[in-house]
Formats: sequence, structure tokens, C-alpha cells
Amino acid sequence: MRGGLAPNLRFCHPSVPSTLFMHCHLRRSKNGSLFFTPPPHRQLRFSRFPFPFVVASSSSIMEDTIRSAEASKPPFSVLFVCLGNICRSPAAEAVFTDIVRKRGLESKFRIDSAGTIGYHEGNPADSRMRAAAKKRGIEVTSISRPVQPSDFRVFDLILAMDMQNRDDLLSAFDRWSHKEKLPKDAYKKVKLMCSYCKKHSETEVPDPYYGGPKGFEKVLDLLEDGCEVLLDTIISQNS
Repeated sequence: MRGGLAPNLRFCHPSVPSTLFMHCHLRRSKNGSLFFTPPPHRQLRFSRFPFPFVVASSSSIMEDTIRSAEASKPPFSVLFVCLGNICRSPAAEAVFTDIVRKRGLESKFRIDSAGTIGYHEGNPADSRMRAAAKKRGIEVTSISRPVQPSDFRVFDLILAMDMQNRDDLLSAFDRWSHKEKLPKDAYKKVKLMCSYCKKHSETEVPDPYYGGPKGFEKVLDLLEDGCEVLLDTIISQNS
């Protein structure tokens, strides 16, 4: 092997200058490892370095780099928001968590929910919502809390259940952005939940609080549709 190293090879010992390997011979050991052997008249130049020099292919190095980057990558964070955080948004949190768990991606996501008002702060989700979700094998366990300024900083995506929720979120961002020194474009994180629906044409997730059982079932139908597409979209955009 003359005239320098092949571009797809790298040394396991980074302190070795590549110029020393000009005119060396690339060989393979019995176990499959690659290494260089210098010609006799150049062996003295290699005396101060470990020998032999094992070589790794760039593809294996790239795979190790990707695995390392994936392991250190912070979880993708999603916040679901409705008015009081006792019906729609806790159900969305539970549905999305269930879908993520079934795909074995729990470690890749941070999932939470909140309300644009704090009237129900500290309360569990509506019992009717919990019962409807449980029939589908989904546990709604979140405790109501209001949206906080820090949510615009720490969450990658904020999903409003209806247009009023979205407008309230944007208004809150305008109030908080300067005082809390929020990122200027953080408002772009706010999107409508139904924008991810494929099987349903609704533009909003309706509030079932004052309706009957069918209203809670409708909410879950919309959320299951939208959350499946949401997960696929996040994976595709962050692969």
C-alpha cells in the first residue's frame, strides 16, 4: 500500500502521524483485524509507537459515533395543553405515552400536560375521562397544573387541543417572553393537536366536560388518531 492511507481507514492510535504509514503494507491477521507492517528499512521510525497498528473501517467508526450521539441525545419533550388540564390534555398525555411505550421508545420522550388556567391545579383527571380511557387499556394518571413560562423553554412541542387554547398560549407567551427571557421563536412550538389527525377531519378536540359519555369517546378517538401520526412525524423529522 503506497502513497498514503486509504480514505476509509483510521488508526486506533490517534498519536501516530499518517506520514509514517506511507510505503507500509496493509495486512490482515487470523482473527480478521487489519494492521500495517513497515518494510525493513523503515522499521526504526516505528520503534517509539505501539506495534502492530490495528486499523478500523470508517463504517464501524460511524456506527459507534451514531450510537454514542443517540445515547447522549436528550429526550424529545411534548406538552399537551387544554383549558383546565383535567379532560383532554391529560388524556392526550396518557394516549401518547401508551403509544410511545408500545414502541419501546420511553427513554426517547418526555411527556407532560398542562392547562391554560390553574383552577383545577393539584386535582386528578376527570373520573369520566379516566374511566373511558381505562376501557381502552390506557391509564390517565396526571395531576392538573397550569402552563408555566418555563414550558416554552424546555418543551420541543406544545400541542393545544383547540384554537382558544392555542390563542391563550400565544397570549401567555407574549406576556412572559421579555420578562422571562424566552427564546424569541418559542411560540412556533405551539401547534393544534388535530393538525396531526389523518382519519378525522375535525380541526379541534372538543371539550367533553359538559357532555355525555360519547363526548369522552370522541376525544379518545381523535387523540389516538393524532398521537399515532404525531409520533411518526417526530421520528421522521428527528431521525
